[in-house]
Amino acid sequence: MTTKEFDLLDELYFVQHYSYLKEALNWEDDVLLSTLQSLHDQGYIKCLKSPDEEVFNSVDLPNQGVNYYYLATKKGLMDHNTI
Repeated sequence: MTTKEFDLLDELYFVQHYSYLKEALNWEDDVLLSTLQSLHDQGYIKCLKSPDEEVFNSVDLPNQGVNYYYLATKKGLMDHNTI
């Protein structure tokens, strides 16, 4: 897990919208979206359309990522806490 992935997971113990993550981490969109994509590919985060509606079909983070909410998965939390 990279330092950026670790820092991003720190923010995802609770459901957070993209705009919150961008403000909290002060990262450029391309960095934030690519880090979210990496965490999603590893199964470390879930993507949600709303705070209560998970995206189960294909996730298009490069084009739709700014509209989603995010939450760490159990796997993501466990790996985050072992570092």
